[in-house]
Amino acid sequence: MPNRRGIGAGTLYRHFPTRDALLEAVYRAGVERLAAAERELAEALPPIEALRAWMLLFVNYIAAKQLIAPALNTLVGGPSKLFEASSAQIKGAIQALVERAIASGDIRPDLDPLDLLRALVGVSNVASAPNWAQSAKRLLEILIIGSRPQNIQ
Repeated sequence: MPNRRGIGAGTLYRHFPTRDALLEAVYRAGVERLAAAERELAEALPPIEALRAWMLLFVNYIAAKQLIAPALNTLVGGPSKLFEASSAQIKGAIQALVERAIASGDIRPDLDPLDLLRALVGVSNVASAPNWAQSAKRLLEILIIGSRPQNIQ
């Protein structure tokens, strides 16, 4: 039976023959949006603002991923291969943004982009709490302030 947009189950199954294929496509699309956002933000914003905006997108991405995590964990062979393939894109995005912010003097030169990424995953754990978005924004600001060179704070 078609939905309001006239798309029926047959159309869905032609593009995604299994539930796993659909879940993988949803996950990959999110990762690709994050990678594209890094480039777009770097072109449109000053380095520190681009980093801040991407970090917020990442937290929202992790929050959304938590919604589909139980389904991802049921993938045949587990989600680890899917996560491994996408981690390079995410690491590349934050690496580029941090390097740009270091070059501009907005971020201290000893900041490891992977440490910042790990901290963002921790920030994302508030996603199940009430008013989590406001809390995540406050925590992101703490990360940004803590990442600045001593003379800028």
